[in-house]
Amino acid sequence: MSALSSPRAGTQRYQWLLYVAFAFCGALLTFAGARAQQKATDDATFRKLIDSYCAAWSSGNPDNAAKFYAKDADLVFYDLAPFSYKGWKEYSESTHDLFSGNVDSLSLTADKDLKTVRRGNIAWTTVSMHAFAKMKNGSTVDTPVRYTGIWEKRGKNWVLVHEHLSAPYGG
Repeated sequence: MSALSSPRAGTQRYQWLLYVAFAFCGALLTFAGARAQQKATDDATFRKLIDSYCAAWSSGNPDNAAKFYAKDADLVFYDLAPFSYKGWKEYSESTHDLFSGNVDSLSLTADKDLKTVRRGNIAWTTVSMHAFAKMKNGSTVDTPVRYTGIWEKRGKNWVLVHEHLSAPYGG
């Protein structure tokens, strides 16, 4: 009887395959656990960012929101009014004019339905928000807002490289 076909060789082969299978399953569980931990960390990070973002815009001063935005001149940001801004500089100047000329107070709050997807140093977030503004002419704006933000990690900070805010028709 050859050594390859002996019962002992078959048992050793079976033990080796079993060891490989356990090692593979252990690696999968470790990977899944690490992904779940990263997801929980990302969710907490972006919840804090979104809540701080809302607080900054609620101050009525775009300078307070500046830290959340990349300053590249060719980036596009879609807002509720007007249609869009090209680069942070245009966004900041236009919102300064809008707020100082029309808005008495503003409140922007994020709902609890934040979704975060991260791929390396890029992440996108979606969340429902609520905007309430008292205008200087005495009128009010009270509307739900849909928000999508595209974030890029630059150094230690996440910054917006694109965002899209919209209100439902008849909002």
